[in-house]
Amino acid sequence: MAVKSEPTRILILGGGYVGLYTALGLQKKLRANEASVTVVDPQPHMTYQPFLPEAAAGSIEPRHVVVPLRRVLRRCHILSARVTSIEHANKTVTVEAPDGHIEQLNYDILVVALGSVARLLPIPGLAEHGISLKTIGEATYLRNHVLTKLDEAASTLDPELRKRLLTFTVVGGGFAGIEALAELEDMTRDACRYYQNIKPEDIRWVLVEAAGRILPEVRETLGVWTAEQLEKRGIEIYLSTAAKSFENGHVVLSDGTEFDSDTIIWTAGVKANPVVASSDLPTDKRGRLQATAALQVVGHPDVWTAGDVAAVPDLSRTEADPTATCPPNAQHAVRQARHMAKNIIRVLRGGKPTDYYHKNLGAVAGLGLHKGVADVLKMKIKGFPAWLFHRAYHVKAMPTFNRKVRILLGWALSGLFKRETVALGQVNNPKEEFARASRS
Repeated sequence: MAVKSEPTRILILGGGYVGLYTALGLQKKLRANEASVTVVDPQPHMTYQPFLPEAAAGSIEPRHVVVPLRRVLRRCHILSARVTSIEHANKTVTVEAPDGHIEQLNYDILVVALGSVARLLPIPGLAEHGISLKTIGEATYLRNHVLTKLDEAASTLDPELRKRLLTFTVVGGGFAGIEALAELEDMTRDACRYYQNIKPEDIRWVLVEAAGRILPEVRETLGVWTAEQLEKRGIEIYLSTAAKSFENGHVVLSDGTEFDSDTIIWTAGVKANPVVASSDLPTDKRGRLQATAALQVVGHPDVWTAGDVAAVPDLSRTEADPTATCPPNAQHAVRQARHMAKNIIRVLRGGKPTDYYHKNLGAVAGLGLHKGVADVLKMKIKGFPAWLFHRAYHVKAMPTFNRKVRILLGWALSGLFKRETVALGQVNNPKEEFARASRS
């Protein structure tokens, strides 16, 4: 009598776009006992990052921007832990659980979907005073922080402190920075209606970008138009300018400009998760895994990868540039994950994987309520139509019907009753009142 073989062990590192969509594709297509799927991520949810600026500005409920992994991946094992090392030679992955204990996981097939982390520069004061916008926790913190600064400015009698409190600095002119800047500036201007002693012109928003233009993801004319629209709203834009110091909240720029700011938002790029660079898998000079067009790691057909952590050949551009790789955006990550899940199924059943090919459709960005910019299908779209296109595209891309409906309902309610512009500052330091009571 033949002994039944054990199911193939598929280990997915990361529960973001790639991890979630790969797991969804696998659990839908895998036969009973054909394979077991384990997803490892420090957070129990996937975050749809394009909606983070709107969540920070109060246009979307933060909980609706995340997808609970255990709820949607019912046929997968979910492990809340942080990956610390990969040793493919031994087919083991080391993880650290929330309680601090270390565990080793074995696998037959590995999917590396660890994504990216904020790319920090050695700027004095950045680590102490900067905040990124890559997680739902950061978006929630940023919203409460910005609105709390308005409350503090409305209460202080010190004009210099008031000026510092009402100065908000964004570093990075890509999509993440521009959308965060535009949404939050829109929110603060709207919030001014509720403060008798704060006018929109009292609030100072500053954008710092080291390159000579903003929004490199769209054609240059749209970047220029976006800069003009932001400047009309009173936003100061410093191009070809680098940040030199943020010590004690004092901003020093490379052109000699100096000012105090209690809010420094850092969106100046990302880098591949550093765990892959310290592994025994091949990486490129940017620390990304070297991948084939079939989404397998070069030289290791049992290791798959996609998204920000992978250098995937962009077959739509390799004829003009043989070294071209897919840009690190949600559009490619989602499509790569779906394609990768199909390829893994093919290989499991004795077939051959197919190459990933997708021509970039363009890019869209929201610039606050009823304002946007889009460069799609060789069309330039500005203003209200681009804003509608931005919302339609991203709600379509948002995983699960549940979250799509909640976001649409949230938008409808915000349009009917206005967004909530109240600071829940205690969320950022919830034990403060309890500690004060213990001392009284």
